[in-house]
Amino acid sequence: MKKAKGTTIVLLFIAVAFFASCKENTPAEKVLNAEDKVVQANKDLDEANAQYLIDIQNYRVQTSAEITANEQSIAAFKLRIINQKAEAKADYEKKITELEQKNTDMRRKMDEYQASGKDNWENFKTEFSHDMSALGQAFKDLTVNNSN
Repeated sequence: MKKAKGTTIVLLFIAVAFFASCKENTPAEKVLNAEDKVVQANKDLDEANAQYLIDIQNYRVQTSAEITANEQSIAAFKLRIINQKAEAKADYEKKITELEQKNTDMRRKMDEYQASGKDNWENFKTEFSHDMSALGQAFKDLTVNNSN
């Protein structure tokens, strides 16, 4: 009987200790935890925003270099067609004028882009990259036609 009382008392203490350790956080602890989560979320957001702005800046530099290379190609091509026959020269000049305008439009479009959210940036970047690829292909096509 004594042994049963001792076992019961020990089990009672274990149960009390177990339930005492499982208590829920106090309202003050919940507020502190929530504040910590908000601070961490703000840090994560700031880091993502900084990376987004760096991506925009890097892309601006990259496309500016491509547009400048296009301008140099135009200038070189103009020099190469100086001695062409009048009819061929007029055709090339027309094509060059169109490419110059597209190149200028692309530069303006990139310069005027305002950061307005990552989703908008990704859409803009995809469309702009596609347009730049098409413009680059048009330059290649022009030089291929000239060499024939």
